[in-house]
Amino acid sequence: MMNEKKLLDYAKETLLIEISEAKKMLMRLNDSIVLACRILLNCSGKVIVSGIGKSGHIAQKIAASLASTGTPSFFMHLADALHGDLGMIDVKDVVIFISYSGQACELDTLIPLLSENCIPIIALTGNSSSSLAKAASCVLDIKIEREACPMKLVPTSSVVNALMMGDALTITLMRQKEFSVDQFARFHPGGRLGAKLYNRVSQVMRVGGNIAKVCLKVTVMDAMCELNRTGLGLTAVCDPLNNVVGVFTDGDLRRWLVAGKSLSDPIVKAMTVPGYLLEEDCRAFVAMTMFHKNKIHAAPVVDIRGKLVGMINSHDFHQLDLN
Repeated sequence: MMNEKKLLDYAKETLLIEISEAKKMLMRLNDSIVLACRILLNCSGKVIVSGIGKSGHIAQKIAASLASTGTPSFFMHLADALHGDLGMIDVKDVVIFISYSGQACELDTLIPLLSENCIPIIALTGNSSSSLAKAASCVLDIKIEREACPMKLVPTSSVVNALMMGDALTITLMRQKEFSVDQFARFHPGGRLGAKLYNRVSQVMRVGGNIAKVCLKVTVMDAMCELNRTGLGLTAVCDPLNNVVGVFTDGDLRRWLVAGKSLSDPIVKAMTVPGYLLEEDCRAFVAMTMFHKNKIHAAPVVDIRGKLVGMINSHDFHQLDLN
């Protein structure tokens, strides 16, 4: 009969062991990762990430993360490297080998060939006395005291440590390169992530009759009616050339009424100047971030000349699933 409490206990124990081992790796982290970053930053070719078995799966993830954050890289299976794929490695490249034991027989064949061509090797290993560690230009220590597997056979804690070290390396390089949102977007143009990063405000903004807009000569009452018509929470106030000179929001209206002022007063007395404006070529994701930062819910959209071309509010971002 299934013991549900035991199942929960097993799951918790697994996570606790892996977290404990990861914390120990943090304490051992040293200047080796600085050296690894220096080697990779000076690489004029590609970064090849390689491993076999579970380490191979982790190598694929690390290679993909590096490639998507500005470090050209690809995964190579250790076995494939011995059967022709080694020709894909150039003298300008850097190789990252992931092997907890550092003693895979494939490495014994590959390492001398790479050394002949002075190709730098970065090793992610838990065995600092292994042949891999001794041949490497830099060793990143992923050592563990125990796997989460009760038989101490299934790679668990060791795999988590390798993954975390790869992430630490990837994000450190990304930050050093000051890799921007725009650069990231160019590498992710498709799917949900592409919609989140690549689309611009002009692609989701409201246009035509869906824009809330009044001219400078109207009253507060007129602006209030325009607010009510569109329900955007904001109306743009424009001059005769369609330049946005201010905005009038639901908040402005409430403050105006609480102060006991008249709805027949001119809008120029009640509007906010200049108001927050968005440029039409701004990334939608950046615009949403600015909404949160400035605690606003809607904004007029202008072209490069400052003329009103659209309007957007926080609900419009949902169609891109940006949250």
